[in-house]
Amino acid sequence: MSGQQPKHWYSEPWVWLVIALPLTAVIGGMITLYLAISTSDGLVVDDYYKRGKAINLDLARDDAALRYQLTASLVLYQGNSVQLQLGAINGTWPATVRLSLLHPTRAGLDQVVQLPHSGAGNYHGRIDALGGGHWYVQIEADDWRLSGTLPVPQTAPLILVPVK
Repeated sequence: MSGQQPKHWYSEPWVWLVIALPLTAVIGGMITLYLAISTSDGLVVDDYYKRGKAINLDLARDDAALRYQLTASLVLYQGNSVQLQLGAINGTWPATVRLSLLHPTRAGLDQVVQLPHSGAGNYHGRIDALGGGHWYVQIEADDWRLSGTLPVPQTAPLILVPVK
């Protein structure tokens, strides 16, 4: 024999390469499983026919906003306070309006709040902080609806006008 001490198995680089490949697959699988369990999936609508009929009602609400010649100005303050200035509807304002902030890809981040009227067409409320990006905005009350896209962070008031 040559008199050299035999190498231990853990000092061989090929052993670690053989162990590392399956170990990475196991770790990746555990991370994937964690993400699948901890995040919510968007729901798929079961009744497409009923949803199609609801779209027609939404279009009628857009037409009503056009008839009323509504406009609205929406401002976010410090990320979680909302101010809405709404033009008068036949000289009156609704007691509350529903503000929907909809994330374009993750329904779990959507927020819907009721904004109470605080006088002269002003509505105020609180929301959870919004992540950066573009959000869909809908303002609804009674028989009308205004909608638009809100960039976050907001650099200027969002002006909403009826869709023609």
